[in-house]
Amino acid sequence: MSENGASLKPIHISHVSFGSEEEAMVLAVLRSGHIAQGPMVERFEGLCAAMAGTRYAVAVANGTVALEAALEACGAGPGDEVITSPFTFAATLNAILRCGAVARFADVAADCTLDPASAESLITPKTVAVMPVHLYGLMAAMPAFEAMARRHSLALVEDAAQAHGATCEGRRAGSCGIGAFSFYATKNVTSGEGGCVTTDDAAKADLIRVLRNQGMRARYEYVMIGQNWRMTDITAALAVPQLRRLDELLAARRRNAAVLTRLLADMPELVTPVTPPGREHAWHQYTVLLPDGADRAAVLDAMARREVHCGVYYPALVWDHDAYRHHPGVVAGETPVAAAMASRCLSLPVHPALTDSDLERVAAALREALHAQPRRTQPANAPTA
Repeated sequence: MSENGASLKPIHISHVSFGSEEEAMVLAVLRSGHIAQGPMVERFEGLCAAMAGTRYAVAVANGTVALEAALEACGAGPGDEVITSPFTFAATLNAILRCGAVARFADVAADCTLDPASAESLITPKTVAVMPVHLYGLMAAMPAFEAMARRHSLALVEDAAQAHGATCEGRRAGSCGIGAFSFYATKNVTSGEGGCVTTDDAAKADLIRVLRNQGMRARYEYVMIGQNWRMTDITAALAVPQLRRLDELLAARRRNAAVLTRLLADMPELVTPVTPPGREHAWHQYTVLLPDGADRAAVLDAMARREVHCGVYYPALVWDHDAYRHHPGVVAGETPVAAAMASRCLSLPVHPALTDSDLERVAAALREALHAQPRRTQPANAPTA
């Protein structure tokens, strides 16, 4: 409600919008009678390969499966170690554990992505892969990771679930190693559920195609123990029009992020996100760091009362939950930068449906919520790697 009692339009952290083109695509699939692993999935795969700038893209059921498939294609299994970020969604860790490997966690840099030097310090003879997470839509420092992978003969798996269309030094997310994308309901490009693996390696692409289809190379020709990781044509049909409009969607998110940064510039106690030189952000989330010691729950509540709904991605390090804390496959180290970010992060709406007025409301609501916090004696500093 506004101060005069009038209702305010809610501003949500994400916004799903399907139009006539998506409706027509889905209807065409329904009328075709070919609704699983058919021609629409092939169209989706072609657009995903173009998005990533790779020779191959293999559609799978969801983003978690994409990570599992990528790790399996790289040969990760029991007795192996995979290095990743502790500041990520559970799917990153679940994929490592489900393939039987051990997860080790490096710290993150000031941009929230995996720190290459911290990751390299964890490499042991058991390490088979490094999995940088392109958090919030920002690619990790991939040239450093590519060089590291070459030096140590490691697989490089990109958790690109949030990074559709992001770039680093002219390379696209999903093209530096083997990429795993999600098309979940809240992603920049959504099909409700869905995923894909991107690669330039023909053998890996072929392996994943066989794995996703119960291990069949041809009908009833089983060449390995497989999974049912198939994507439906109905799902693919929802994503195809958005993939065609990806540049337009990215431009809107980048514009909104720039507006938010300008509107928040007069709040020095707040750390706003910065895109490092040489990288293009996909802005899946616009994430600020609140002042050290701020009551984040109170900030969220105050903003929600003004119908501005934010998110916390993520409130704890990924291993610091009951399911993982004492798991034998989890090796939790000291990651102070990631821990500080998890305690202070707050994601603001940045999606393409926002108007300038909406963005002004977001900034005003955050300003008001922070001004209601107890006064600090020292200004907050951004965590540094």
